[in-house]
Amino acid sequence: MRVIAKNKKAYFNYEILEAYEAGISLLGSEVKSIREGRISLKESYGEIKKGEVFLINCHISPYEAANRFNHPPLRERKLLLHRREIKRLTGKIKERGFSLVPTKVLISDKGNVKVEIALVKGKRTYQKKEAIKERDREREMRAELKRVR
Repeated sequence: MRVIAKNKKAYFNYEILEAYEAGISLLGSEVKSIREGRISLKESYGEIKKGEVFLINCHISPYEAANRFNHPPLRERKLLLHRREIKRLTGKIKERGFSLVPTKVLISDKGNVKVEIALVKGKRTYQKKEAIKERDREREMRAELKRVR
């Protein structure tokens, strides 16, 4: 598996509880554009409609060689999950107020595009500040270790 795009903000803004690897229904020009790395997960999220999971607001730039056969950059894309996974996600989202957020876009060894979608819970402001402090502490410790050597 090769990681094409990562949603770094998701790791900072949310507490990730479970992650699922899902296939995604794409057009040919979208696949070629993703292979070039022209995808953004920044504002995207997952939504369950009529027993199916959709990726909403994911921006895939138009593929330049496709000219008039190109795709709309922000269209809804269907995620391919097993029925029992969808039922489990539906229950958790309705019951506890969790959300679905894509964390990574991968290309499998066979060449299929996969999306890692996570069941998340939003972090509070104080949790985010604590994460920043922890990251700074670790950076200072690494710098100190380099100086000692």
